[in-house]
Amino acid sequence: MNKPVKIKGPRKPLLDRFPFRMFPFTLLRGFLMFLADLYRMAKVQVERSVRLQLVLTFGVCLLASLLFYTISSAVFGQINKGTVIDYSFGINRIDHEARNLVELLEPVELEGGEEPFLPEEPGMSEGGEESSQKVPAEPAPQGDSSFHPAGAGSTAQPVPGQNAAGAGSAVQAPVGAAPTAAAAGSVPQAPTAGAAPTAAAGSPSVPVVPATAGTVTQPPSTPSAPSVPAAPPPVVGAPSSTTAQPVPDAEAEQRRLEQQERKQRQFLSTVKRLASNDKYKTVITDLEGRVVFRSENAPETYVDVHSVIRNAMDARNRSDEERTEFSSFYPVTYNNQKSYLIVTGIPQPVISYSKGTSPLSMLSAFAVFIFLFYYLTQRKMRYIEELAGGLRIIATGNLDHRVIERSKDELGSLAKDMNQMVADLQHKIEEERRSERSKNELITNVSHDLRTPLTLIMGYLKLLHDRNYESPEQAAGYVGIAYSKAEKLRGLIEDLFEYTKYSSQDVPLHKKGVVLNEVLEQLLEEYVTLSEEQQLTLIRSIPSERLNVRVDVEQIIRVFENLLGNAVKYSPKPGVISVGMAKDRTHAVVRISNQADALTRTELEQLFDRFYRVDSARTSSNGGSGLGLAIAKSIVESHGGSIWAESEKDEIHLYVKLKLME
Repeated sequence: MNKPVKIKGPRKPLLDRFPFRMFPFTLLRGFLMFLADLYRMAKVQVERSVRLQLVLTFGVCLLASLLFYTISSAVFGQINKGTVIDYSFGINRIDHEARNLVELLEPVELEGGEEPFLPEEPGMSEGGEESSQKVPAEPAPQGDSSFHPAGAGSTAQPVPGQNAAGAGSAVQAPVGAAPTAAAAGSVPQAPTAGAAPTAAAGSPSVPVVPATAGTVTQPPSTPSAPSVPAAPPPVVGAPSSTTAQPVPDAEAEQRRLEQQERKQRQFLSTVKRLASNDKYKTVITDLEGRVVFRSENAPETYVDVHSVIRNAMDARNRSDEERTEFSSFYPVTYNNQKSYLIVTGIPQPVISYSKGTSPLSMLSAFAVFIFLFYYLTQRKMRYIEELAGGLRIIATGNLDHRVIERSKDELGSLAKDMNQMVADLQHKIEEERRSERSKNELITNVSHDLRTPLTLIMGYLKLLHDRNYESPEQAAGYVGIAYSKAEKLRGLIEDLFEYTKYSSQDVPLHKKGVVLNEVLEQLLEEYVTLSEEQQLTLIRSIPSERLNVRVDVEQIIRVFENLLGNAVKYSPKPGVISVGMAKDRTHAVVRISNQADALTRTELEQLFDRFYRVDSARTSSNGGSGLGLAIAKSIVESHGGSIWAESEKDEIHLYVKLKLME
């Protein structure tokens, strides 16, 4: 047994497939629906307006051309370029390294900012003279020495990288400490054990020995922590005393010495790095320009401080691209002596490029804009050309040609109007052709109708004129026949005149309020005798409700006379003619029906046309001019009503619809 197949229902819209019943989701759903409605509205407006389409196309092309201009400027804008060399970065780097060295040379203070009370160095007399007792210097470990004594016969300084304990790093002792280790390969000097040369009482600085060429003067090394004497050394410049003073905080002094030693090692390693890597020369001079410390690549023993300051200021103010040596100049305190730190080097330049103004980017962006605008608008242009081609085809007389409505904008409306214009023109031309044919038929029929009675009239008058009759009674018969033919001729001429008058709307309307029921009842009373003579039965169905209309009574009576006369003339004998009236909201409708052959839709539409006759076979007895229904249509339309015909089996119904009075 086959399983029942489940038929899936239609899927819900996207916004209805999620639980949007909570507050944030309902707000989000409403916002999304608002955006969707806004998009649909904008889409409809854009589809209906060529202007908006052109504006959007222009905006898209402009954005694309600007984007292409940005890309092409980055690619093609480098064709004309200039080199810009900037030394400010290198000058700032030399200044930065000099400031770092200045910070490393600053002395370390105890916690609280107080200087320690150092005891007198052993081996120093009360007058400041050096004791005769000498302690031999401890030999330093072997190693590469990058620094040399400051002068011949001076105390050898430690090699950078050696510490006071012989670990391979040279450090600077704090002010008042004795120099210790000697550099490997240099002439060692045996200083007094634990003693250091000091200035005279009251002197603020230590005397400096001038450095010779090719040597680097090192600051005195600071002994390592284990070699610190039990009593701290005396302060430089303080009066010596044989009596030791108590130390307030030995641990703080120990930490200060360790920090000072670490900063000295950093200072020497930084100087060595700048000399080896960046080729910067570092020197420390006294106030008179004599070199008291220098790096291994600095051969100077004397520096003109005035020239150094001028060089530093000129280098900062100079804007040319010449690569010259620059010196960074800072005042420092070195070995408790006012000194100058000078870092000299050639600044490294920063090379950049200035973009030139090339017209290629602008030209390419303009070309992209033209191409995109042409590509995006070519569909509309082809449609305009198609409309123009359709107009040329229609102008040649081919009214069956129609243009295709491809859009909903102004061009689509233009195509629709063109098709409507061609349809109306074709309809009017067809009407004119039918009218022309009707006129030709009218001329033929009227000529026949006029000629037949006129020929009879002329014949009988000739008989009377020639006295070709046998008795007076026969002559009177001739006169009667001629008179009846003349009456028929007069009626035909009046029909032509009335149709011309009503169709041109030249007849003034004398409207007044009347009861349409009463008017139609009186008219039907006149046709009772005529219908009985023609063996026709007249059936009336008129409501008792009074239907008031505002019309020209004489012309409305002419309408119903033409309709009733047409029914009497073309109904089979014996037969039935029915007349009915009803109220349709704000209008009164009158229907006149008679038996007739079934008519096609085309014949019903042409029934009220001028000069149209359903029966093309005309005879002098029952033939009419074909103007009665056309005259009735003109009168009804001049009153703002309508008239039409319907065919049902073997009956034809003629309707007249007039507006009721308010």
